[in-house]
Amino acid sequence: MLIRATMRTLAIAIALMVTTIGFANAELRVDITQGKAEPLPIAVADFFGRGASDSQIGREMAGVIAADLQRSGLFKPIDKRAFIQTDASLNTLPRFGDWRIINAQALVQGRIQLVADGRLRVKFRLWDVFAEQQMVGLAYFTVPDNWRRVAHIIADAIYKRITGEDGYFDTRIVYIAESGPELRRVKRLAIMDQDGENHRFLTDGSELVLTPRFSPTLQEITYLSYRGNTPRVYIFNIDTGRQELLGDFPGMTFAPRFSPDGQSVIMSMSENGKTDIHVMDLRTRQARQLTRSGAIDTSPSFSPDANQVVFNSDRGGSQQLYVMDGDGRNVRRISFGKGSYATPVWSPRGDLIAFTKISRGTFYIGVMRPDGTGERLLAQDYLVESPTWSPNGRVLMFYRQSKRGENVSDPRLYSIDLTGYNEREIITPVGASDPAWSPLIP
Repeated sequence: MLIRATMRTLAIAIALMVTTIGFANAELRVDITQGKAEPLPIAVADFFGRGASDSQIGREMAGVIAADLQRSGLFKPIDKRAFIQTDASLNTLPRFGDWRIINAQALVQGRIQLVADGRLRVKFRLWDVFAEQQMVGLAYFTVPDNWRRVAHIIADAIYKRITGEDGYFDTRIVYIAESGPELRRVKRLAIMDQDGENHRFLTDGSELVLTPRFSPTLQEITYLSYRGNTPRVYIFNIDTGRQELLGDFPGMTFAPRFSPDGQSVIMSMSENGKTDIHVMDLRTRQARQLTRSGAIDTSPSFSPDANQVVFNSDRGGSQQLYVMDGDGRNVRRISFGKGSYATPVWSPRGDLIAFTKISRGTFYIGVMRPDGTGERLLAQDYLVESPTWSPNGRVLMFYRQSKRGENVSDPRLYSIDLTGYNEREIITPVGASDPAWSPLIP
């Protein structure tokens, strides 16, 4: 089942937290700030459970944890067929020599138990095999159906302990699900976990929808809909399914995105041949115009502190990236490479801006610093577009279409880390475009 915003009532509470242990000259660490890193060999043992049902959940949890870590490109889970020590004997203490033989540098072990009140108790430990020391230990209580989310939370804890950075596995993706023939394309809002599981369609496809974006609270999505054949910005409540028009403006509104505090939405408004950027306060429903260039100003994205906005504009004759203060002042161009630039989005870390670049008929996904320096291109194809950041600012997701002869593929979602080496497809049941990555689930 899909983990909805109401999951906060499911009491996924930490019941036990064992303090992490640091030790001089031997601490296991993956440095993710120095470019490409060799994946760390890690053994993720099936979580021990006494009954058949517990054992099945334990195997599946270990699989989810291993898959999360492997997709990050920073970890290399060891094939379970190489394990020497059994899951049952791991219920006591690891025999570290057995794990060193198979070159495991880290070991994840766990135990699950269905307790008397019907909840599932999940306990795990992360071990440094060569130092023979526990790095972290945690325990959780949850409803049994919520085991998959607990697995993502555990993967986040392992990622953070070894890399020093927050994880991104306990998150969701909203995107545009595409199906049907090219001239009668059906586009629906869809949502899923970051690994493609717990997939669900949010709209029925009767209206064209585009560019969905999460609110910081994960309760709502803002997006463009052609409801009534007029492009307008709407807000969708994930819990209730309620759709609400965001203001009744005389012109077309599009390219919406929430502010970092979730109290306003920034978007473009087109009227009388001009497209400018406006921001609407969601409490007062008052809109304020930020740009007045007479050009096409669109795709705005706030910096994490909301003090600046990046957007693309053709005010200089071609589509380029610009940054302005949060009140619309001090506009300056930041892109100066060959080609045109679009769909900018500010990293949640504040250090980079991701973008789509089009040069000589090829599309690229790239990043640059907020002052325009340090441009790097990470992915390219016939069409790659719409980058979105993981909440830790280390991974991008985007959609791709490839061309072979006269045939163009359906759009598909891909992720890539900032090194540009670890690119992976995220499997969806139909074509997929316009992804948006959620913050970590509270």
